[in-house]
Amino acid sequence: MAETETGRGRNAARIRWAAWVLWPAAGALTARHVLAVLGLDADERLTGLPPDGAPLHVGGGAPAPPAAGLLLAPLAEPAPGVRGAVWLAVTLGLLGALALLAARALPARHRPWAAPAALCLLLVALPVRGPATAVTAGLLALVLALAGWLLTTRRAPGGAPHAGTFPVLAAGTFPVLAGGALIGLAGALQPPLLLFAVLLLLTGRRRAAAVAGGAFAAATALAWTARAEESVTFWLRHLAGAGLGGSPDAQANQSLHGALLRLGASGPAEVAAFAVLAIVVCALALRRAARYAADGQRLLAAAVTGCAALAATPVAGQEQQLWLLLALAGRAGRRTADRPMWPVFAVLALTLEGTVLVPKIDALAVIGENIPLIAALLAACVVPFLSRGSRLWSRPVRAGLASRPNLLLELLLIRVGYWAYSWVRSYARGDRETAEEHGHQILDIQRFLRIDIEYAINQAVAARSWLSDAFDWHYQTFHFAVPIALLGWLLVRHPAEYRTARRWLALTTLFGLVGFWLYPLAPPRLMPGLGYIDTANGPQDLNDPRYGALTGITNPYAAMPSLHVGWSLWCALVLWRVAPHRWLRIAGFAYPLSTTVVIMGTANHYLLDAAGGAAVVAAGFAASAAVGRVLTRLPATAAAPPTAPTAPTADGPGPAAPPPDARERPRALSDTAGPPPRGNRRDGAETSPS
Repeated sequence: MAETETGRGRNAARIRWAAWVLWPAAGALTARHVLAVLGLDADERLTGLPPDGAPLHVGGGAPAPPAAGLLLAPLAEPAPGVRGAVWLAVTLGLLGALALLAARALPARHRPWAAPAALCLLLVALPVRGPATAVTAGLLALVLALAGWLLTTRRAPGGAPHAGTFPVLAAGTFPVLAGGALIGLAGALQPPLLLFAVLLLLTGRRRAAAVAGGAFAAATALAWTARAEESVTFWLRHLAGAGLGGSPDAQANQSLHGALLRLGASGPAEVAAFAVLAIVVCALALRRAARYAADGQRLLAAAVTGCAALAATPVAGQEQQLWLLLALAGRAGRRTADRPMWPVFAVLALTLEGTVLVPKIDALAVIGENIPLIAALLAACVVPFLSRGSRLWSRPVRAGLASRPNLLLELLLIRVGYWAYSWVRSYARGDRETAEEHGHQILDIQRFLRIDIEYAINQAVAARSWLSDAFDWHYQTFHFAVPIALLGWLLVRHPAEYRTARRWLALTTLFGLVGFWLYPLAPPRLMPGLGYIDTANGPQDLNDPRYGALTGITNPYAAMPSLHVGWSLWCALVLWRVAPHRWLRIAGFAYPLSTTVVIMGTANHYLLDAAGGAAVVAAGFAASAAVGRVLTRLPATAAAPPTAPTAPTADGPGPAAPPPDARERPRALSDTAGPPPRGNRRDGAETSPS
């Protein structure tokens, strides 16, 4: 008992510390957003607003119903600077409301840190960073739909059961009327959000669904009265806005329709394919959402439905991608090593360009263009989120330091890590004068030590075309191929060593970036008047050496230390530790030796750069060993005995109840529903229906 109380106290302290850190971070990001918008010209703080009360689709954005135009029309009256400030305040207010709603749907113990964490993620998300000044009612529709769903599914204080088989999560008439009305208004602003009304029907809330339909009809009728011509165009001539607004094949349109157009489909066949796919996605998503609602995971049910609405919208606004944030409420994965995969991917899909997450290969470009859509489809139809009754919900299989990491997560982190390395390296630039001065310093030191051998090697290589071609191929290919192949072999054959080696390589690279920042250095090929020959690109324009076949895409002054030598030495040392044969361990050192000769033969580095590469490998090893000692001292989490089930409270779901008998099928979601859905597994993870 004492150990349990101590653990609870530690968790409470961690939550307090997280809240104290996250709220200032949210405030800083909010201030940054405000300054970024106020730094624009007055007429750029609110864009896409059509003149003289014209339909919103005239502004070039996603097509919006006449109700949205009627709601946003007053923004055209104030002066540009005033309406920009008003729109900024409205946007920040809606983001704050969305974060608070998401946190309120979680158990009470998570709310102190969940609200600022959600606000931080919203402020760094691409849909907020990019089109934050574009006029749209999509964010308001999202908040209304979520608020309406949470209100109609709010638990009664006493947890009173429904007369049927589905537990009632709301007491009284007001939550039903208010929640249904909010969902109806959301549908009037963004018609695909009427999927929430269907979800209300599937979960037995017929009265709330009827109120949602009535509110949608009333709002649409009001807009029709005020904007008759626009309503006819939107609802009749273009069938709920299809074909209006901006270009549907633009990358900003992360819907199934946009993806099909980007893949080259067109005409009636594309329209039919989109309709069929949209129906299938919505059917699967609503089935899953109803199951999660029955399980008490209200936020996850909303996220699944919202992601389906994103995929099924002909031209989706970027703000609809924020449904991915709510999908972080779901838990997926049997092992502790697998649990981070979904939240990491969802956060990266929401905050980084899709091209960052996939290698720059032409065949994979289509994946990078549609990463938010892929994430939404996974959340809506594929990811097997755990049920709260699963034994794995709170007690996943523990994966220790010697276990095999999640392969997909490793590939994703390696790709993003390399992008971050390239981005930091590209910004670690000094001016040409300083870099050349450092180059002369290196040459003076090498002459003093009598190790200035780069010029002789470079001239010998450049004089033989076959040798220069071989050196260039070695320099450009082995630097990535060998470490990646070695990491893959370690992951399959030596997972414990893989974790250590990966951490070692990451810290080595980090120390290398520090060197690039502190000591910008012009390589021999960019030193004027010294006679070095760039074997790969030929003569360089020394008046502007930042440009050229190679230097135009990277930092030309990132020479000290040489990570070519550093990574190759890391490969040799890892082989020395894990290779099964002595000859292979010894032969591994041929790689860093050959790399050292290659970097000088191609005039990309000095010999002292190679020494710098060895130094950062040593520093990375020392830092990795220190981190490893800390990790091994962390107490292992012992498996606690199962706790007795407790009833849900008004604050949210209670502790997980024991799983039901595996042979018992879940009951129907309403007294008129058909056969129960299939797909539940013994461990509580849902599988996609076949």
